[in-house]
Amino acid sequence: MEYRKNDIVTLEIVDCGTDGEGIGKADGFTVFVKDAVIGDTVTAKIMKAKKNYGYGRLMEILKPSPYRVDPICPSARQCGGCQLQAVSYEEQKAFKEKKLRGHLERIGGFKELPMEPLIGMDEPYHYRNKAQFPVGRNKEGRIVTGFYAGRTHAIIENRDCALGIPQNKEVLDRVIAHMEKYNIAPYDEMTGKGLVRHIFVRYGFFTGELMVCLIINGQDFPHQKELVEKLGEIPGMTSISLNINKKRNNVILGDKVKTIWGKEYITDKIGDISYEISPLSFFQVNPHQTWKLYSKALEYADLHGEETVWDLYCGIGTISLFLAQKAKFVRGVEIVPAAIEDARRNAHLNEIDNVEFFVGKAEEVLPREYEKNGVYADVIVVDPPRKGCDEMLLKTILKMQPKRVVYVSCDSATLARDLRFLCDNGYELKKVCGVDQFPQTVHVECVVLMSKVKE
Repeated sequence: MEYRKNDIVTLEIVDCGTDGEGIGKADGFTVFVKDAVIGDTVTAKIMKAKKNYGYGRLMEILKPSPYRVDPICPSARQCGGCQLQAVSYEEQKAFKEKKLRGHLERIGGFKELPMEPLIGMDEPYHYRNKAQFPVGRNKEGRIVTGFYAGRTHAIIENRDCALGIPQNKEVLDRVIAHMEKYNIAPYDEMTGKGLVRHIFVRYGFFTGELMVCLIINGQDFPHQKELVEKLGEIPGMTSISLNINKKRNNVILGDKVKTIWGKEYITDKIGDISYEISPLSFFQVNPHQTWKLYSKALEYADLHGEETVWDLYCGIGTISLFLAQKAKFVRGVEIVPAAIEDARRNAHLNEIDNVEFFVGKAEEVLPREYEKNGVYADVIVVDPPRKGCDEMLLKTILKMQPKRVVYVSCDSATLARDLRFLCDNGYELKKVCGVDQFPQTVHVECVVLMSKVKE
């Protein structure tokens, strides 16, 4: 049977796509349905139809899945942030393990995977130490803040995100009340006018320190003293700043930060290592799970105090400093100069001196240092962005022949591709462990250990 746009179909949801959408079939025609859960029986309206598959909108749940739960956030279905909040946490973990396994088998061609159980969270809510809230007006002209609806710039009003900290609401209530009292306009993307673009909050889970940064389309904030007084009443407030962004684009943060109260940074910890975090610093958003992720990477690196380690795509040195506790010497590489400044400062803060940091592309710095200066590595750790490792970098790793390669990945598809390349050229896959850094979402991180094949 041929299905067309606007047809209504009844489906039993039998699988889950990589973006968390439910998958069902009607007479051999596959339909992807956002917000449907494995085990649901639903009716869906076909919104887009191809020859053998289509995309449907969930109309009615005829029989709910045993895995279906009530989302704790009333905006869960509208907001683009959480894709899996209607799925039980046990089933979320099973989905992520299956996604990871599927990519390694299908893309990487690996069989009989040496997978350890996925590491989940005991409390899979309120884990984010960072949130950026866009500010705008609703149809009635009232100032609102919250999150963008999926694939749009329409703001879904929400001051109390289920993934964020309770202090977010305190901050947002006070900033919006200040804007209303003094008639301060939010930024309008269409006209480029208005002042307040985003409200950015950071929190130190282990120190209790709180940072607020207002991203503004201007140089100063009206009645700044009064706002600082209000925000300063919130327990833990440590840093209040303005970020200047006058560009008409979708980039949230500008380059210039002005501290208007308190310190320029907050401090937090991962394990025994302290980090100074400014508004522009990159820092993992789930510190509890980051500790588990890095501990697993450290375990796989199997360091005994005699090893030289390279940490590629090192950011502000989070993994580098973790590794330095057990290694003889660690060299970190990162393309962002400000991140390397943070890394050096954090090394000094923790009195760690067996590290060295390089600014540049990993695929340029490592070959240069290897070929010109003869550096070597017992262990190489990579933690690349979603696009994975550059092929030149992988080729240099093969030339250097470290005993072990530890790959930390935020995208299992590009991970599978890179593992295949290394395992076709002298390495073997020894261990794989998924880590749930982002409960309620479809994302899954993992750590992989590869060892050089003994000849």
